[in-house]
Amino acid sequence: MAPGKKGILERLSAGEVVIGDGGFVFALEKRGYVKAGPWTPEAAAEYPEAVRQLHREFLRAGANVMQTFTFYASDDKLENRGNKLTFTGAQINEAACDLARQVANESDAMVAGGVCQTPSYLSCKSETDVKAIFKKQLDVFVKKNVDFLIAEYFEHVEEAVWAVEVLKETGKPVAACLCIGPEGDMHGVSPGECAVRLVKAGAQIVGVNCHFDPMTCVKAVKMMKEGVEKAGLKAHYMVQPLAYHTPDCNCQGFIDLPEFPFGLEPRILTRWDMHKYAREAYNVGIRYIGGCCGFEPYHIRAVAEELAAERGIMPAGSEKHGMWGAGLEMHTKPWVRARARRDYWENLKPASGRPLCPSLATPDSWGVTKGHADLMQQKEATSKDQLKQLFDRSKSH
Repeated sequence: MAPGKKGILERLSAGEVVIGDGGFVFALEKRGYVKAGPWTPEAAAEYPEAVRQLHREFLRAGANVMQTFTFYASDDKLENRGNKLTFTGAQINEAACDLARQVANESDAMVAGGVCQTPSYLSCKSETDVKAIFKKQLDVFVKKNVDFLIAEYFEHVEEAVWAVEVLKETGKPVAACLCIGPEGDMHGVSPGECAVRLVKAGAQIVGVNCHFDPMTCVKAVKMMKEGVEKAGLKAHYMVQPLAYHTPDCNCQGFIDLPEFPFGLEPRILTRWDMHKYAREAYNVGIRYIGGCCGFEPYHIRAVAEELAAERGIMPAGSEKHGMWGAGLEMHTKPWVRARARRDYWENLKPASGRPLCPSLATPDSWGVTKGHADLMQQKEATSKDQLKQLFDRSKSH
């Protein structure tokens, strides 16, 4: 931690709003630097300028946290299903830490080192094996002296607890996020019970990220908060949802949507939706508010603008953005100038422009989770026979 820079727990304990950044794998996939499927972060080592620039854009948008681009950067994921390993996990993690720190030092932002769920857990490897994977990543975070740690994107609370138990050994603050909704984890453990287990394991900040839209995630965190308080425990709360509407999702979230991952654009939240999200999250007592997949810098800027009074500052990026469309006052067309007002954008019901498309989808619900044969992972590339079985099964659903 740089001299004079406040830490995450100090800020949250003082009631400050901490704004996280957005979704790196989706943003960088769209920019041509990440491959969809493995979703692994080789770009930190292959194209550092792209990762650095995205960090800068989120910082300019108002983010207080530069989260290392280490999503799925464990060796078992980097080598999974034929993914060609061009850099070691350690090289990727070190590069990601350096990039995040470089940009964080341009302001008062903090660096968070992140670990997430592993293919080894889904394949029923032992607690010892899974913890060893987290420990390997953690060694890099300790070496690079990140400011705090995040265990995020866990579908099963058991694995998240294992991650927290490893991360807390450093003595650094630990946040833990599950990618669950109000139905709970993939084994049906409720959000409240999940949060209690995470806090007892040593997490000082708990919440959810990914898989669901902002309002669904806020609802899940509210349930976590209620569970923690009922148990007589204390914690801080965070939320980093999708930037996609997911009212039709089941317990596994947007991964089950037929549009995942290449047809999700019609579901993207507007910046005005993000204002509502930020306010709702703040009102239920969440003070670490950020984003995950689909969140672009303008979404984070909207969160920062909505909470500008509470934070006492506007983001740097607002110099190019009039609040509630005020910049449109300078537009050449009078009917567009007439949109330079809050009530217009708050009440707008955006059209999709797709006459033959349904408003909701039917999620794929294969009903598989940890331990099922379909989730046993392998280093070899998926074979044509394996794909044919999946194609045939998909047609029957």
